[in-house]
Amino acid sequence: MPRQLINSLKDKDTLDQVFLSSNKQLRPNRNGQLYLQVDLADRSGSLCGRLWNATETDAARFDDGDFVRIKGAAQLYQGSMQIIVNDIRKADPADIDWNDFATLSPGDIDKLAKRLAEILRSLEDPMLRALAECFLTDEAFMVRFSRCPAGVKNHHAYPGGLLEHVVNLMEVSGRIADRYPTLNLDQLLMGCLIHDMGKIEELSYELGFAYTDEGQLLGHVIQAISMLDAKVKQAEELFGEPIPPETVMRLKHLIVSHHGQYEFGSPKLPMTLEAVALSQLDDLDAKLHNFHMLMREDTNSTSRWTQYFPNLGRKLFKAER
Repeated sequence: MPRQLINSLKDKDTLDQVFLSSNKQLRPNRNGQLYLQVDLADRSGSLCGRLWNATETDAARFDDGDFVRIKGAAQLYQGSMQIIVNDIRKADPADIDWNDFATLSPGDIDKLAKRLAEILRSLEDPMLRALAECFLTDEAFMVRFSRCPAGVKNHHAYPGGLLEHVVNLMEVSGRIADRYPTLNLDQLLMGCLIHDMGKIEELSYELGFAYTDEGQLLGHVIQAISMLDAKVKQAEELFGEPIPPETVMRLKHLIVSHHGQYEFGSPKLPMTLEAVALSQLDDLDAKLHNFHMLMREDTNSTSRWTQYFPNLGRKLFKAER
């Protein structure tokens, strides 16, 4: 039987296939009986799956980020599609077809990696260009950076998503630079590269997406600072002189402030022009990507409007694009 992608499911379609799992929760219902809730995804989108009358044994069969085989059926409930699960277990690796989950093709990722290198090698500051070269010539780093998602569930949550997000930010940064001549474009472009690079250590993404132990305990902001320190040392050895301490400090500030607000997990608020620009562009790219995905994955295929999203407090207008 050919695979049924999530965005093609119809009410009462039966399912026996593999999905990528995340956000697993074992919850009690109003009667105190347990049910298992889990987000299930493929390359076309994600849906909530529910296994009624679940047990702790059911929940222990897999972890967040695992590929799971689902037996069940699609159900349209209050205008939204969900998956009613009859059986769920960790998938046999032989049953996993990466093409079912790859939003970006290998060719797409290669083009993005080439564009990343082109932009970084055009930096005018020779010290920052040397620093960028240390990242670009680190084959192990570039393989992981090109493979990593930007998150487990949020924006650009697919292989190559981090690379796509970073190149998007670089492209937009280059386009606004002429309008804001007081911005240091070289520092902003380096900030685009390094702000989320700690995610290659924070996340596990070989088979499915999850957080590593170090990622849980430290987080990608702290991890990125350590990675930057190592590359600064390497660049200084390559260049034969130290990178100005203030430049290094400004780059570190871009990392620790890019979430923009304390409540979003930012250790510091943006306090330089480049940090303000990076946090705003980072938020813009994430939001536009998320809204686009909500529109694309919406189950109201015959309507110009999406379903109502309680977390956003609104519907979204799709119309014809």
